[in-house]
Amino acid sequence: MTTAWPGPVALVLASSTGGVGQHVRSLVRGLTAGGTSVLVCGPAATEEQFDFTGVGARFVPVEIPASPTPADARAVTALRRALADHPVRVVHAHGLRAGLVAVLARPAAPLVVTWHNAVLAGGLRGQVSRLVERVVARNVRVALGASADLVQRATELGAADARLAPVAAPVLPAPRRRRAAVRAEFGVAADRPLILSVGRLHPQKRYDVLVDAAARWRTRNPAPVVVIAGSGPAYLQLAARISAARAPVTLLGHRTDVADLLAGADLALVTSDWEARQLFAQEALRAGVPLVATAVGGLPELVDDGAVLVPPGDVDAVDAAVRELLDDEARRADLARRGAARAATWPTETDTVATLAALYAELAPTAVAADPDAADPEPGRP
Repeated sequence: MTTAWPGPVALVLASSTGGVGQHVRSLVRGLTAGGTSVLVCGPAATEEQFDFTGVGARFVPVEIPASPTPADARAVTALRRALADHPVRVVHAHGLRAGLVAVLARPAAPLVVTWHNAVLAGGLRGQVSRLVERVVARNVRVALGASADLVQRATELGAADARLAPVAAPVLPAPRRRRAAVRAEFGVAADRPLILSVGRLHPQKRYDVLVDAAARWRTRNPAPVVVIAGSGPAYLQLAARISAARAPVTLLGHRTDVADLLAGADLALVTSDWEARQLFAQEALRAGVPLVATAVGGLPELVDDGAVLVPPGDVDAVDAAVRELLDDEARRADLARRGAARAATWPTETDTVATLAALYAELAPTAVAADPDAADPEPGRP
């Protein structure tokens, strides 16, 4: 039986320039296509970047910054007002920052919060973040984790109902440029390797490790060219490190042509300290680009034997893995095939939307519009 859930549902997010915003946009598109009424509450900048209204949502600005500030009180008030003006059957917050504001707003509807990231910060900021985790875990109806370690974390913090909810990367459009044209943009000759990484320029991504490894590759013949697509707060520090190390690395800033970049790349790299189901890792495997990634968070479960895994923070391991692949064309081809095969087993965006629609129907059953002649012995399952 296919269950249609008409909603309405509120999706809440904090400041986002990457994965969380893309995920919420994907949910809006899928839910509205299935007949669900969707309200999105988040910073105005997220609407400007992800155009939630363009895929069918109603949008109400609620300014939730990336870090806790005294302005959170205003965000709580704004969310309460939005939910009062646009009553919903379920509230689904994405990320701990949005989750905390949603908890403090005390919605009448059941509250679901998805854990998208682990708390890695130390010091006072880390203490505050871990307190937020505990408050959110103990005050939600259902805690969802984008990877198994996040589900375990929510359970340990006191969540009464914690479940796995893998986040599917939106399928990239077909490349618009040929491989040679992409490589020409960066002055890369046909025999010179092009290595690509995509992600927010943030300390968690450990691009410092990538830069230090790349500095060693200057002596290779031909030396690979490394490009990093993304923007973020670590830009100036990374630019200075690249210059000091004389590393063959170019920071591209925010790009909307990741499919093209993958078409031109020989190798993809992820050097993060932690990831759940990183979108770029999914994009690389789907595109058939060999991937070297750190064995952290949900990445080992995600890629299985479809990528080369290395320890986090280990420049020597990244250096060795990249050199080995660059020197072995047959292994790169085999890894590309295994990666694409692994990607074919992942839940799709449609699967993700169906799972969440079933969860919403479980939490707000009177809102379900179902086939009256069908019986569902397992409510809440797609």
